[in-house]
Amino acid sequence: MTGLASSFSSDVTRSLGWALLHFVWQGVALAAALSVLMAFCRRASLRYVLAVGVLVLMVAAPLVTFLLVLPPARPYAEWTRAASGAATAVWSRAVAAAVPTPPPVQQPVFQPDTLVWLVELWFAGVVLFSLRAAGGFILVGRLRRRHAVPLPGELAARCRALQRRLGIGRVVRFCESRLVAAPAVIGWLRPVVLLPVTALTGLSEPQLEAVIAHELAHIRRLDSLVNLFQVVAEVLLFYHPAVWWVSRRVRAERENCCDDAAILACGNAVEYARALTLMEGWRSAPVLVMAANRGPVTTRIRRLLGMGQIVGGIRSAGFAASFLCLAGAFIAGNALLGLAKTSFGISTPGKQAPAASRQGKLAARSVLNNQPTDANGGPAEWIAQAAPSKAPKGTQSTKGAGEGSSGAGQGRKEGFIEQMRAAGLKDLTVEQLVGMKTQGVTPEYVRQMRALGLSLDADQLIAMRVQGVTPEYIRDMRASGVAASAEQLVGMKVQGVTPEYVKAIHDLGLRLDADMLMGMRVQGVTPEYIREMRASGVAASAEQLVGMKVQGVTPEYVRAIHDLGLQPDAATLMGMRVQGVTPEYIREMQATGLKLRAEDLMAMRVQGVTPDYVKTLQQAGLRNLNVDGCLAAKVQGITQEFLEKVRQHGFQNLTVDKLIRLKHAGVL
Repeated sequence: MTGLASSFSSDVTRSLGWALLHFVWQGVALAAALSVLMAFCRRASLRYVLAVGVLVLMVAAPLVTFLLVLPPARPYAEWTRAASGAATAVWSRAVAAAVPTPPPVQQPVFQPDTLVWLVELWFAGVVLFSLRAAGGFILVGRLRRRHAVPLPGELAARCRALQRRLGIGRVVRFCESRLVAAPAVIGWLRPVVLLPVTALTGLSEPQLEAVIAHELAHIRRLDSLVNLFQVVAEVLLFYHPAVWWVSRRVRAERENCCDDAAILACGNAVEYARALTLMEGWRSAPVLVMAANRGPVTTRIRRLLGMGQIVGGIRSAGFAASFLCLAGAFIAGNALLGLAKTSFGISTPGKQAPAASRQGKLAARSVLNNQPTDANGGPAEWIAQAAPSKAPKGTQSTKGAGEGSSGAGQGRKEGFIEQMRAAGLKDLTVEQLVGMKTQGVTPEYVRQMRALGLSLDADQLIAMRVQGVTPEYIRDMRASGVAASAEQLVGMKVQGVTPEYVKAIHDLGLRLDADMLMGMRVQGVTPEYIREMRASGVAASAEQLVGMKVQGVTPEYVRAIHDLGLQPDAATLMGMRVQGVTPEYIREMQATGLKLRAEDLMAMRVQGVTPDYVKTLQQAGLRNLNVDGCLAAKVQGITQEFLEKVRQHGFQNLTVDKLIRLKHAGVL
């Protein structure tokens, strides 16, 4: 024994090797269990807790296995029993109950030297990944110490106000950095929120506030500590892909949780989604830093806007795949347990496995063919035929009774596979059969769908059944005049497009296809909203109604604009709302005496022309001041300080053009 493994005794090294090998099937089993559990959960917070819990179990599994496989006759036995306690007993019972005992193996596959080499390779991998993690921490620390400049007072005050709104009492530093391109959090004991110049100049105030709230949510949830635990888990269990997959799920759900917190704090999902879109191309934060643009941004944006993909069929297939992974993992664990016992010289009875294996095969056949089972989970008829018992004199054996009953073979109930074939579904895979049986896709359901003219495969049928697309729903939608494909039917059902909703939309004179109905329903365009907009004098198409709803154009906003003497159309209303033209802004601008159109108001709002700025120009004595003059003065940098210098020099009868020439000439 050479290398790092020589620091331990041979028993400890071999036990560690077996623990690392056992984690191959344990990790797959835990990841498969997480996949099944997360498929049933919709809330990001619960999915995050499940993913973190599974990652904790993954770290604990090799330790518990190490304690279990230490030879009981060695000096470490007493220490093992004291340290493992109740957890060891529970683990032993769980493994014994889930995995049938294998037959004895004459020659062990893994020799002691092989285990030593496995431990040596594991040590080397841990060292390499530790160096990688250490380099990341050094980079983050340098970023915090050398490239972070405190924010100016006004912006820092806004950040602290947002911090108080989120209920964070810890001391948080807000700094500016030129080396990150999106707001990010560094540190767990003394957290720092880094704001890049690109975000300060490229995001609007609501967008910047939302992404800062996202980072503050990381601090409130102590996500940096969980992230540190993830790094440790990835270093120790680097060789298992399931660990990396679970860790990615933790990070993805963590971002979803913080997205929800940001929306709850700022209340504008659309602006936040735009901010994520802008920052998608700005990725430059180190991996160990939690930034707002981390993770699958496209998926996050679709989730924020309520535009989730139709994943019913994929989720059902995931169920089957997860169960198969579980079965394969326990079979592999069964083999490894047998090898471990043989390696340490533990004898194993060899006559129980064949019976258990045969009973498992019979039980599987009974599930696929709807056969009755006995108390042990196997089909009673097949077990009786395979191993008939001797009946007492005067009684008829099970086999004899089966042979003596007329037509018993022909009267057997038709199996699930045969029923599906009769309904038109042939060549089904195991995953499809399990998924259809689990999700309640019956032969009658298949026949009803075929009678409606829908030629669907197994995956489509599973997706429609999961989402509750019934034959009655399809008939009602067709009666409402909506011709939809299978994917559109699933999408409408998921988004809550009911026949009543379609009828109400049609009664308003809008004849829409399935995709447009889904878009309107997703964005919350209700019949009441359409009626109120029409009552306000806005005639809009379906696309314009969706756009106005997305941009927050409410009937109250429209009436307030109309009361101020403006009659913009739907497209102009959306533009005004996007640019932040509020009724208060219009009133203040009208008070300056300028003749304003809706387009003028949008242009002045975009250029930052405020009522106070217009009043400053008027007080400077400018002649013939109009909207174009105000815009030109603002664009050319005519500031209040420059106007004060002009006034001090006693210039008279000035126009905007003269001011601009003075500005460019540098006379003042």
